[in-house]
Formats: sequence, structure tokens, C-alpha cells
Amino acid sequence: MNPSERIDQMIAELTDWRGKIFAGVRKSILDADGEIIEEWKWMGSPVWSCDGMIAVANAHKGKVKVTFAHGAQLADPDGLFNAGLEGNARRAIDIFEGDKVNARALKDLVRAAIDYNRKNLKKNAPAATRTRGSAKARAGEKA
Repeated sequence: MNPSERIDQMIAELTDWRGKIFAGVRKSILDADGEIIEEWKWMGSPVWSCDGMIAVANAHKGKVKVTFAHGAQLADPDGLFNAGLEGNARRAIDIFEGDKVNARALKDLVRAAIDYNRKNLKKNAPAATRTRGSAKARAGEKA
């Protein structure tokens, strides 16, 4: 099973509000840039990358957490980051039941993360990270 299929399966297994939130977060992330790839790391965590890691997301008991790898380096004009604010590298968005996700602001944050990666990480990224599959493969669709 490829990473996109694993993420599909994970979302399907989240039968409460977290599944809908997770699906919306995933859509916003993938819609931000056609070169984003999905990965599956750390024993079950969806990861999105483009010239380096952008974010990892997990569904916890009472929230969906989206952690940006280099969030401390990103401008957050819409104030999405609400967790991990004391860290030197990462910043997170904790989404609780009833919260609305600002899709436009999330896409802007993802684009800022990609810009950061391209300016600061691309030259150091392994070749596999820079190689991308088709948009259908990234989205886990059948060709």
C-alpha cells in the first residue's frame, strides 16, 4: 500500500469529527502546490513534503495536530499556529471538535513552508526527496 492509500485508510477509520477535519486539512495541503508528495513515516504518521518536509499530522483523542517542521521560521499572519510556540523549529496547529479550518490561510502557510524549503533545504535534500511522482500518484488515485 502506498502512502496516499495508507492516509486514505487512516481517514476512513476516523469515523468521528476528526476524519472530516483530517480530510479537509489534507485537501488544503495538497491543493497548495502540485509538487507536494505524501509520505508515511514514524510508525503511522502522514507527512507532506516538497523539497523537504512541510508538515506531519496526527489524530489524537481530542484533536487533530498539524506540525510544521520549520514553523518557527514561517510568518503566520492569520495566527494559525496555536501549539509548540516555544520551540526553536516546529510550530503546530491543534484543531479541536467544532473548530473551523481556514483553508486559504492553511494553503498560504504551506506555500510559505515550501518557499522556506526551496530557499534553505533544497540544495541539501537527497535526490529521492526532489523526485516527485504524478499528481495522481501523490493523491493516491488510480491511473
